This record gives sequence, structure tokens and C-alpha cells, in this order.
Amino acid sequence: MMQFIKSIARHVIILMLPVIGFSQSTYLPEGSKYEHFLDRLSILLQNNPDLNVFTVKPLSRKLAVDVAEEADSLHKFYPYDNYYHLSKTDQETLQSLLMNNSEWVHGDKTSFQSKHPLWNTFYKTRANFIQVNQKDFFLAIDPVIQQQQSVESGNNERVFLNSKGLTLRGLIGDHLGFSGYITDNQERGPSFFQEQVNASGFPAVPGAGYFKPFKLTAFDYFDARGSVNVDFWKYFTAQFGYDKNFIGNGYRSLFLSDNSAPYLFLKINTRIWKLNYQDIFMELVSQHQLGDYLYPRKYAVVHHLSVNATPWLNVGLYDNVVFSRANYFDFSYLNPVIFLVAAQQENGSPDKTTVGLDFKANIGHATQAYGQLLINEFVLHQILHYSAGWWGNKQGLQLGLKYIDAFDIKNLDFQFETNLVRPFTYSHNDTVSNYSHYNQPLAHPLGSNFIEFIGIANYQPVYKWIVELKCIYYRQGLDSGGINYGGNIFLNYNTRPYDFGFGLPSGVPANCLNASAYVSYQLKENVFLEASAMYRSFTKHDIVTTTTSSTTFTLGFRMNMFRRIYDY
Repeated sequence: MMQFIKSIARHVIILMLPVIGFSQSTYLPEGSKYEHFLDRLSILLQNNPDLNVFTVKPLSRKLAVDVAEEADSLHKFYPYDNYYHLSKTDQETLQSLLMNNSEWVHGDKTSFQSKHPLWNTFYKTRANFIQVNQKDFFLAIDPVIQQQQSVESGNNERVFLNSKGLTLRGLIGDHLGFSGYITDNQERGPSFFQEQVNASGFPAVPGAGYFKPFKLTAFDYFDARGSVNVDFWKYFTAQFGYDKNFIGNGYRSLFLSDNSAPYLFLKINTRIWKLNYQDIFMELVSQHQLGDYLYPRKYAVVHHLSVNATPWLNVGLYDNVVFSRANYFDFSYLNPVIFLVAAQQENGSPDKTTVGLDFKANIGHATQAYGQLLINEFVLHQILHYSAGWWGNKQGLQLGLKYIDAFDIKNLDFQFETNLVRPFTYSHNDTVSNYSHYNQPLAHPLGSNFIEFIGIANYQPVYKWIVELKCIYYRQGLDSGGINYGGNIFLNYNTRPYDFGFGLPSGVPANCLNASAYVSYQLKENVFLEASAMYRSFTKHDIVTTTTSSTTFTLGFRMNMFRRIYDY
């Protein structure tokens, strides 16, 4: 009887919080410090319908607050229930999340106020430099700073990152949200980062758009983003902006990742029953050389349907198309429900299309299994004769596992992930419609033709301290002597040397180990002091085997900005 009462009470709490109101929210920024915490809540709560169904990032601030308030209520209602108990670190992180998204908090907000605001104008709240919260209007403005100074073995040049800018977000009434972010950046990354900029033959600073040389071997670029968000009915929201998106539950994504430059997009999200359906219409920049001229454009459409098949299991369907038309936008791809593969075949099959499946399963309030299957070409006969290595077997696979509070140590979390992508998977029969933007892959940063293994240990003993150990190992096939073995997504796949014999990887084998240790201390709310060490070894097994390795030590200061990571 007592279990029945507890079950009823728990469901009342879950059901009451989401129906308090339907308003348009802005979104958590890229690399938000709450992403890992929300991952933990998804596993701890196991059956939260919103956290389970949303596998597309960024998450809305309103959703993050709703989930945090639900977790807080369950923790207080069941103080001795291990399934809903939050560690002291989680409780402090939860309060920080509420404070940094106070426009959506339903309870008391007095604890968010600063004891000593600057000139009674700035930092009146502990989270924001300037905050205005009036009837029908909310505005938060914050400075953005990141300073990194590094020493790299074997490199006589100074390795650094200098970023400064501004971020803001706001609400007008109940149905319009807006956000903006801009930084001016000067960067000289580690040696392998410098090589990566020109690796594909088309210059690109990873994660950035237009750039100019700075001090001969460094780069200068702006990172400007912004969006307007509206809800036009109870179940529908729309975002029009210039930013990044991410689809998946892993460290990487084989569908759509945030490792490339920001892009212009219109995103329409439908959330009803056990379903979440999202359309993203994107304007992208095709391959181009560095210079001041109008860069060529192409377009992409992404559909993702997420379904809570059971309270603890989520499955998803994905498809996309990339296309370019010389004189017009192809309106046949605007249909939000048609399968894009069918639409592009009706157009004569000129464009790049892929489909995929993904899943996420929360098991035992402690683990989460997840994965993605990407299919660009599927011919059953060739799949059954996989050993023949047909070039058209263009698929990708991700499998991963998250394990929280490992060995009964609170806030010690592990993540293990493997990614494999066959040759030519993101390529096309022209050099325009491949799955790229601004000379960078839109999915995995390695492109194609690789096997990758990732291990991450994250430990947060107290709220202000974070320790992370990460190891990434991959093996990739490289081109040699001008022969296209399928790793470079920017090359026409018709330039391949043969049709059969493509293994994984194919071409000249190369393997890389990237291992890092990171420690962070939160000096003030959203202000971090950081230290890290990274070891990277890259071996290419050509006619002569060559190995390059380096160790990089970094000290940094960061404020209201995501951490710059060199993880490839």
C-alpha cells in the first residue's frame, strides 16, 4: 500500500510541473556546464519523459528548469530513496542551474540575489552581470572571456587562445525569446591543430567560420551567433537563428554535430504525447578558398523523430538531404513530413541523402546505453557479402555506455564510446553536396574511413571542483599518391581507384592517441580557473612509418563561455 501511495505521489509531481505554463524559452549555450548534470538526471530519474525524448541539443532553458525542479521535489519527497537521492554536489549544481535560468523558476528566488551588487547596478544577481526582470520583459547580459596559455613540447611558438565578447538572452511576453553571442578570437593551437587547418586542402579553423591570419601562424576570427524563438501553439516551437545543433546522446554524433562552424537555420519542433519531431532547414557554405568574396552556398534539411517506446527506452528515426541549385531553392524539400530519400528520388536522385536509427536506454538508475546507425547506401546483397568490401557499403555505427556514481562513489562518472564510419559515407558524386559546412564535416570531425574508441572519467567531488580524464584512440585510412580511399569527404567518390576491397580502414593506415587530464575550479559563478595536460601521438604507416608526438600543458581562465578543446 505504501509503495502504491509513493508511486501515485511521484506521478502527481511529474505531471504537475510541465503544465504550469507553455512559453517560449531560449536555449542552453554550447558546452553548458549543466549538460553533464542533465545527463546524470536522465539516468537517475530513468523515466523522465522529457529528458528521454529530447536527443537534440541544445536543450531549452525552460525544460532544464522543469526537470531540475522535478528532481528537487522527488529528492525532498523521498529523502531515503536511492533512486531519487541527490548528492550534495548535485544539489548545489541544481541550485546553480535554477539561478542561471531564473526567468523560468517557479519558487523563491531570493537566494539568487547578490549580497554586495557592484554600484547597485551590476551583478544584482549572482549569475548575471546585468539582469532586468520586469513584467513581460526579461534581459540578461554577460561578458565572455577565455584566456589560455600553453606550452607544447617541440614547438618554439607560443600556443594561446584569446577570446573576449558578450552574450545576452531575453524574453518578450510569453511567446518570444531571443539570444545573442559574439566573441573576437585570436588563436594559435597546438601543432596538429595548425596542420588540421589546411588538412583537407580547403582552409578551416575547426569550429569557426571566416578567419584571417594573425601573427603569421595564428588565426583571428569572430564567433557570432544569435536566434529568435517563438511558440505558435501549445505543441509547436520555432527557432530562427545562426548557431549550431547536435543530434544524439554521445560524445560524438554521426548525424549532426557541433564541431563545425555556426550556420543559418530554421528549426521547428513538435512535442506531443510520447513523440518529439524536429525539422531543421539549413543554409550552408560549400568548399571554398580563403579570401574576401561571396562564398558559394548549399542547403540541407534534417528530420529527426524521437519516440519514448517505453518509460526507459527512447528510439529515433533520422534522415537528411544536402543539395545545391544554381538558381533556386528546391521547395520539394520543405515538406516537413515526407521522407527525404523519396523526395530526392522524385527529383532525379541528384542529391546527398542519409537515413539513420538511434536509441537510448536508461538501465537501473545507474547506466545508459546509446547508439546510432547511419546508412547512406543499403544493398542487401552487398551487406550479406560484406567481406568483399564494396565501396557502396557506406554506413556508420556508434555504440556507447554511461555509468554514473561508479563503484558507489558519488559523482564519479564514466563514459565509453566507439564510432566507426565506412569509406565514402559522407562523400558525394560532386564536390558540393557532401555532408560539410565551411570546409568542415557536419558530423564526425574525422570525416570517414575510421574506427574510434573514447573513454572519459568525470569526477566532481564538490560543486566547485571538476576533474576529467579522457582518452581517444582512432585508426583511420589516409589517401596516398593522389588516390582517394574514402576518408576525405570533400572528394568526389567517383575518383575511387576500384569498386571492391574497401575495408575499415582502407588506404594508408594511421593511428592516433589523444590523452588528456583536466582540472577546473569555479572561482565565482561561471568563472573558472583551469589547468590541463594533453599527450598526442600520431603514427602514419606508409612506405616509411613516421610518428609525431607532443605534450601540451595549459593554464586558463574562462568566464561565461564553453571550453575550447582539441580532441582529435
